[in-house]
Amino acid sequence: MLDANIQNQLKAYLEKLQQPIELVASYDDSARAQEMRGLLTDIIALSPKVSLRENGSAPLRPSFAVGRPGEAARIHFAGIPMGHEFTSLVLALLQTGGHPPKVEAELIERIRTLPGTFRFETFISLSCHNCPDVVQALNLMAVLNPGISHTMIDGALFQGEVDKRQIMAVPTVFLNGEPFGQGRMTLEEIVARIDTGAAARDAAKLSARDTFDVLVVGGGPAGAAAAIYAARKGIRTGVVAERFGGQVLDTLAIENFISVKETEGPKLAMALEQHVREYEVDIMNLQRAVGLTPGEVHQVTLENGATLKARAVILATGARWREMNVPGEREFRGKGVAYCPHCDGPLFKGKRVAVIGGGNSGVEAAIDLAGVVAHVTLLEFGDALRADAVLQKKLYSLANVTVIKSAQTTEVTGTDKVNGLLYTDRTSGQSHRIDLEGIFVQIGLLPNTDFLKGTVETSRFGEIVIDAKGQTSVPGVFAAGDCTTVPYKQIIIAMGEGAKASLSAFDHLIRSSAPA
Repeated sequence: MLDANIQNQLKAYLEKLQQPIELVASYDDSARAQEMRGLLTDIIALSPKVSLRENGSAPLRPSFAVGRPGEAARIHFAGIPMGHEFTSLVLALLQTGGHPPKVEAELIERIRTLPGTFRFETFISLSCHNCPDVVQALNLMAVLNPGISHTMIDGALFQGEVDKRQIMAVPTVFLNGEPFGQGRMTLEEIVARIDTGAAARDAAKLSARDTFDVLVVGGGPAGAAAAIYAARKGIRTGVVAERFGGQVLDTLAIENFISVKETEGPKLAMALEQHVREYEVDIMNLQRAVGLTPGEVHQVTLENGATLKARAVILATGARWREMNVPGEREFRGKGVAYCPHCDGPLFKGKRVAVIGGGNSGVEAAIDLAGVVAHVTLLEFGDALRADAVLQKKLYSLANVTVIKSAQTTEVTGTDKVNGLLYTDRTSGQSHRIDLEGIFVQIGLLPNTDFLKGTVETSRFGEIVIDAKGQTSVPGVFAAGDCTTVPYKQIIIAMGEGAKASLSAFDHLIRSSAPA
């Protein structure tokens, strides 16, 4: 099952086990069960501290559990965790075997002391780049707290469960049989949701912080660059972010980041955070800014009620997926309406789907989906596709893709899940219906600036208006990245803008503190 190179690497990892672990398999008569047996047999051959028992009684088969001998296993894999999930398996083995996780001691203690019983299930696809973060977080919680268990379920392998629970997006998490959440979630986010007193405690701690010289609002490429450049000046720097890494976390392939031939969004986001942590930067993650009060000392209000103070503020709040804003879109989000073709595409295998948008993102999504689904219909609002010529050539070469131009989507239809969409031909004015089971929206971005209306000048698109130095209409408040009027929303541009805004903020602090 595992090639020689992977076996050698895994063997080296398993040497770090501090105590024995036991794998408990529950098989059926399928070919996938034989593959699973091969994987588990390979693993136990690599370490004397790993044993295998093949008389499991799990209801989902084939599956296996990871635990300690003599104890009820709390980590379960219903599926074969290869692809993006292989790291989840390795970490489950190491952490169950006593290898310490790279998590702050305070967070570990919060998990260990959580009261109650929490039975988590996560539906994933092996091509999903957001799923492993959720699986690994919940697995670790199961290791640390005996009241927590977690099962990873490969949706492609257990299609019956997917249909039964009407799952059309991954990762989808259930807690004690009830829906808990969809999409990428960090360990901190999950703990905060089930630790009901966390918000009040966090608010009190945050409000007690001293005034920052520079406070960066946003943890994407622009925010990370701004924080690093500020910290290198030796001034008190803070970063408050709803999700460190920002939209980069939702990006799969990155091939235009100069000097790096190719990488993936989550990997780049991790590198950004690690780089920021090399400096004395106060990172306040999972905190959403909801207000800005300018003054000699600016105040940023957070959703939990906390208030942070700073002599200079850099707004780097980024952008989010633009919605179609048509009837049915929000009602069927996660029930056929999706925004990540890489994550959710495998759930639509053999089905008919639509892609909304003819730019690079839309055409790339249609190309990727065409290799998985039965048929793709791409709808473009304009009279021509806007994607690069090389992408259009590839798209038109695919037999199971239909392109419709001058099409304005007017409604998403369905009952308990999507069953079609309506669009208007902008040339003839006629209305048409397409029967399908999935819709992938790829029509650009909206800046995350709603909380700033009436505070700083914004464009008619909601972008923060800045000058050549990143200064906004409010003295001492700067902005950078996708939330601003700077054209071309690219990672490398956002980083440069973040650095520029930080240097401008430092220059502002020097000038404002100098004698008259």
